[in-house]
Amino acid sequence: MEEAQELKSITVIVAGRPLPLKVKSEDEESIRKLVKEINEKVNRFQITYPQKDKQDCLSMALLTYAVDLHKLQHGSMAHDVLSTKLTQLESLIDESDTQS
Repeated sequence: MEEAQELKSITVIVAGRPLPLKVKSEDEESIRKLVKEINEKVNRFQITYPQKDKQDCLSMALLTYAVDLHKLQHGSMAHDVLSTKLTQLESLIDESDTQS
């Protein structure tokens, strides 16, 4: 129960969709930065591929993170940073799925 007391309720907007999350207070800043990064990447894909819908652009943005992680896991020790970002993304997606 102590862990639940440490969680903070926040809402982030990813690709125009509000996602309510429960996060540790110390993770909030990095999650918000990651959400900003994701939204910027989605927006770049929307500009580059105007015929694609927002869901496609979100998928492409997340795929770029997966590709970067794969490259890092097979060649660099810096994969911890990207792995953390992907874990946060997975948490956002999982939280979104449970909210729907």
